[in-house]
Amino acid sequence: MVALADATGADSRGIVVRDLSMYFGHTLVQRDLSFHIAPASVFMIMGVSGCGKSTLLRHMIDLQRASQGRIMFDGQSLTDGDVQKRNAIQDRIGVLFQNSALWSSMTLAENVALPLQLHTKLRPAEIDDQVAFKLALVGLDGRQNRMPNELSGGMRKRAGLARAMALDPSYLFLDEPSAGLDPNTSQQLDGLILKLRDALGVTVVAVSHELPSIFAIADDSIYLDNVEKTAIAHGKPGELVENAAPNRVRAFLTRTPVVEEATDGE
Repeated sequence: MVALADATGADSRGIVVRDLSMYFGHTLVQRDLSFHIAPASVFMIMGVSGCGKSTLLRHMIDLQRASQGRIMFDGQSLTDGDVQKRNAIQDRIGVLFQNSALWSSMTLAENVALPLQLHTKLRPAEIDDQVAFKLALVGLDGRQNRMPNELSGGMRKRAGLARAMALDPSYLFLDEPSAGLDPNTSQQLDGLILKLRDALGVTVVAVSHELPSIFAIADDSIYLDNVEKTAIAHGKPGELVENAAPNRVRAFLTRTPVVEEATDGE
């Protein structure tokens, strides 16, 4: 097994998850998760369907509260119950949900403007400037007045990214960003994610099972196992394949059948 990184001694910069366990009622989802996400990196949460990837993401953006453990952003705890601290962390987080979650009755400009209207004191003209800049950043300049249903799937993802970036977050969370996209559009979106990381220094945390994207953009990753209900591998995906990761991890990363490891006594 590839040794998991010890988050207890990790640099306080970036995101530190320590001894996190997640439950639905009395049903265990994942247990004892500990890892560190470096600033300005792309971190991938991997695993088969139903293993708890999106659940972990929801815990990390505070949509669900942890049963036990800690989540820290640059040394500030998201899980200590201090509402003021949690709100300050949430203000630094942008989220792209799996289906983009754009308001269908609003234009792209109105969708991107909404967070600025709700959370800043910018004047309307200043908001318009920010909206135009964010849409240009994702390659949608000149499309302010388009409706979501007038866009392709890839363009809706870009619009969702523009809205997620509206408040200039330090952390960008992406839930299955390439889901439902053709290979070429997916590759273009991967390039955009790397561009945002490099140009803005944003830390990206993504949930994905799309292998091309995983290998193309991940600086680091964690594999959530649906059998042991914990993380069984942590590292750069290409290195996990080369360095004898557990069988289920190799099978996932190479799309090959799982060959179960022998147990003691066999």
